[in-house]
Amino acid sequence: MVMAIRDDRQMRALTGLSQKQFAALLPAFAATYEEMRWIAYETGVAEGKRVRKPGAGQKGKLPTPGDKLLFVLYYYKTYPTFDVLGTQFDMARSKANENLHRLSPVLHETLARLGVLPHRQFETPDEFKAALQGIDQLLIDVTERVYRRSQDDETQREHYSGKKSAIPSRT
Repeated sequence: MVMAIRDDRQMRALTGLSQKQFAALLPAFAATYEEMRWIAYETGVAEGKRVRKPGAGQKGKLPTPGDKLLFVLYYYKTYPTFDVLGTQFDMARSKANENLHRLSPVLHETLARLGVLPHRQFETPDEFKAALQGIDQLLIDVTERVYRRSQDDETQREHYSGKKSAIPSRT
């Protein structure tokens, strides 16, 4: 691997996964990566833009599927700048950016195929309630934002929150 991981604690700190979880995710990630690579190859051949087969040409700084998975998980766990990410994986910041944008869809597709992505949109309140079956507490983290009020009286009434001011009074 590109980075030497000493123990399970360090693996969790760098990727958010234990070594066992990483090892379980790796085969699915590798299979998805290969499948997506061949699809891109076949599309490129059909469009006349591609000649070499996947795997031909110069080898990159992330030679194994494990290195690729570690790279993308490390980014999403720590959110470093591309300068820092490139330094950690011994590549230029432009290559770090390119690799991340190439590997992120692979990780997303892998997690979708494994059925472990969270459901982010609900069409009806009943669908939302069904998703929360068995959950005792729900915490929603929200931030109040200032809303520019319309000068039209009718539109202004539609958007009125009931608050007098965005700035708390000091009485």
